[in-house]
Amino acid sequence: MLEQSIILLVSLAFLVWSADKFVYGAAALARNLGLSPLIIGLTIVAMGSSAPEMMVAGSAALADKADTAIGNVIGSNITNITLVLGITALLKPLLVGSQTIRRELPIILITSFIAVAFLADFILSFWEGISLAVLFIITIAYLTYASLHKPANEVDTLENDLSEDVPEGVSVTKAAFWLIVGLALLLISSNYLVDSAVNIAKHFGISDLVIGLTIIAVGTSLPELAASVAGVLKGEDDLALGNIVGSNIFNALAVLAIPGILAPGAIDPLALTRDGYIMIAVTILLILMAIGIKGPRSINRVEGGILLACFIAYQYILFSGS
Repeated sequence: MLEQSIILLVSLAFLVWSADKFVYGAAALARNLGLSPLIIGLTIVAMGSSAPEMMVAGSAALADKADTAIGNVIGSNITNITLVLGITALLKPLLVGSQTIRRELPIILITSFIAVAFLADFILSFWEGISLAVLFIITIAYLTYASLHKPANEVDTLENDLSEDVPEGVSVTKAAFWLIVGLALLLISSNYLVDSAVNIAKHFGISDLVIGLTIIAVGTSLPELAASVAGVLKGEDDLALGNIVGSNIFNALAVLAIPGILAPGAIDPLALTRDGYIMIAVTILLILMAIGIKGPRSINRVEGGILLACFIAYQYILFSGS
């Protein structure tokens, strides 16, 4: 098991590093092509932060481990809200000032409900996978259109944050190099990650679903954790929150579509009856905190502590029941 554990940790490290390089290359290339930082952030950066989940979902589905792929989607969304935002808000309260994020908050809940609805019969079919992919394209198109056609007097703080974070002055050759290298290493490291995680799960008698919900979910959420902590330390609160919101929307639609398309079939019922409902609950909790019913639109340290406590409680529920 020591060998498999080392492979797991090394592949996780390469997965996170290669995702960063993939985003760097893709964002720099897009900027060279003339795309605005906001559009790059809503599409390429959001996709890049979920690239680990996407690659793991593909590798798991091709290995006939659809429950691992589905567990990774649901587990990552729960981890992003409870662990990543919990830690980030404990470091510094998050102010919610971006109109783009306010538009995305209802969408994150809608997409979570859609994901749960598609799992309601304990089957994820091929056509449901196709439908999720189509819904993802429609969602990205809507967010892009809404951002491009915002009122002339509306200044979005997220756009200012993205302008500083999207690389500029990078040559096309260098951008293309890191895009290709990042993508290649994503594919390789995700395969090793899934194989080692499955072997560890078998050794300890843990289900494919739980291994996806825990070790893999936390590992694939490391890019979001790094980006959110870096964002909040630089005072880019909207970027920190936007990473999570965009990633969860991407996971619930685009990433969940992958096992549906590549490995349609029956799923572990607990993915719905336990984990799907918890995902909905923490998403509602996030929205209530972000809209600031009794105060400013922010997620404060107390709320960050509550989110982190939810993550710990969820891990206890998973391992005590596995």
